[in-house]
Amino acid sequence: MTYENLDRKLVNALLEDGRASLRSLGEDLNVSVTTVSNHISDLEDQGIINGYAPIVDYGELGYDVTAVIQLKVEGSALPDITDRLQSHKHMVSVYEVTGDHDIFAIGKFTDTDHMNEQIKELLIDPDIKESNTSVVLNTVTENEQFDLDY
Repeated sequence: MTYENLDRKLVNALLEDGRASLRSLGEDLNVSVTTVSNHISDLEDQGIINGYAPIVDYGELGYDVTAVIQLKVEGSALPDITDRLQSHKHMVSVYEVTGDHDIFAIGKFTDTDHMNEQIKELLIDPDIKESNTSVVLNTVTENEQFDLDY
């Protein structure tokens, strides 16, 4: 049996069904359960697979406002600000970026008052030089992942 591209095929199978059993993965990929288990362990050890989590529709839970927050910060404060944003309960993504701003953060909030309150708490930091917040009007796609080529 050749294992060429097995890791990529395994990742694709897990993207399709992250709750698939080792047995069903083995059957689908025509390899043994032990092989599947060993390859998944290797992918986890390499940091390729970083966990298994449900994809939550926050809108269905009352978090109807998504905000894109762009920040300019003092250069030396960048790690502190990104750490603070990363640990903020309502931030679902935080990016250090190139261009006019230093950070893009995506947050989920129950309403605009909640968003305003949470963002104002973040912006009291004197190392934040400028901010720009955009409210998402319509989510076209979110949390999408793509199959790997092999």
